[in-house]
Amino acid sequence: MAKKLHYFDLNGIAESIRYLLHYGGQKFEDIRYEVKTWPDNNIKDVLPFGQLPLYEEGTMKLTQSLAIARYIAHKVNLVPTDPWDQAVLDSIVFTIYDFWAKVVAYFKEQDPKRKLEMKRELLEETIDFYFTRFEKHLKDNKGYFHGKLTWVDFVLIGIVEATNLFLGVNIEKKYPAVDTLMKKIFTLPGVKEYVATRKPYVL
Repeated sequence: MAKKLHYFDLNGIAESIRYLLHYGGQKFEDIRYEVKTWPDNNIKDVLPFGQLPLYEEGTMKLTQSLAIARYIAHKVNLVPTDPWDQAVLDSIVFTIYDFWAKVVAYFKEQDPKRKLEMKRELLEETIDFYFTRFEKHLKDNKGYFHGKLTWVDFVLIGIVEATNLFLGVNIEKKYPAVDTLMKKIFTLPGVKEYVATRKPYVL
């Protein structure tokens, strides 16, 4: 069954999905669109909800990055079987996206003065608020969010990379457990080969 992932030629909210697919040895078509020419109505109008990412398996279509990531994670045994453990990981991944929403708000802000203030707040307050907590959780769970590798670890690293790109920073350098997790993800089978061949992302 043919698999396709549609997203921009950026890391954003789809890089963790790419990592999961490569880690799972899933052959897929990595279809990328240029941000500068978006929206392309010829493409946007045929998307189920007019947005990316979109994942396809044969005739089936799935939207929403977390739903896609979780589905692929199930296929490669990266979701715990216990409902409580699943819920705990869901709460973490939703919190990661709470943080990401603040980065996206900054990125979309058009007023230069407000944008500068938003960046200051992100760099001086927001990042540390969230990442000190992520850092503690990783340290308390053997370097992962669940004591061993799960899909949420991939999501965090994807968001760290995207935030680094959007803000021109390297978040992980201040948080050793996050930095170590990133290095672990980058050396996983499939991911390692993908990272070695991908081109640098630019905005």
